[in-house]
Amino acid sequence: VTTLIRRSVRNGSNTMNLTKRTLAAGASSDEPLAKTALNELHKELNGDMVPFAGYELPVLYKGEKGGVMKEHLHCRGDGNASLFDVSHMGQIRWHGADRVAFLEKVVVGDIGSLSSGSGCLSLITNENGGIIDDTVITNAGDHIYMVVNGACKYGDMDHFKEQIDLFDGEVSMEYLGDEMQLLAIQGPGAAEAVKK
Repeated sequence: VTTLIRRSVRNGSNTMNLTKRTLAAGASSDEPLAKTALNELHKELNGDMVPFAGYELPVLYKGEKGGVMKEHLHCRGDGNASLFDVSHMGQIRWHGADRVAFLEKVVVGDIGSLSSGSGCLSLITNENGGIIDDTVITNAGDHIYMVVNGACKYGDMDHFKEQIDLFDGEVSMEYLGDEMQLLAIQGPGAAEAVKK
């Protein structure tokens, strides 16, 4: 099972293999797990807390309405919406006059065509076009907002720093860190729930 997800990630000058098991355990089992702002609420709601990408996060909620299948079916049920704490993911703001040109060199897609407030799913690629990670990119008007996977965020940012050094233009990357929390709402009723 642990060999199903295998990715080579640059970590400084070393290369390491990450498997599903090491991603779940975080970078090091000796390091304390980070906690999102909703950590105590997850516990109050009977979240089954597990290590994931260096954070303590709920894998499911226990109780009559909890469990993987019930939660899955609720999220996809007609008119329903579910809220997810995804604060472990990497949040990046891109600044500079050439931010779009830079991003179009390191991701797949026409970032320049995104109207203000719109976003797209994309892929971060290496210099040979190979896939490093997936990402969500939003044109936030005065900057580009990007979300990358929590387990890969430091490797992704290392890649971006290397590419910035090679780029002839004005661009800067601002990592928002754990101070900025991130929630995702999903399901057929998500748009209506947000309106409320």
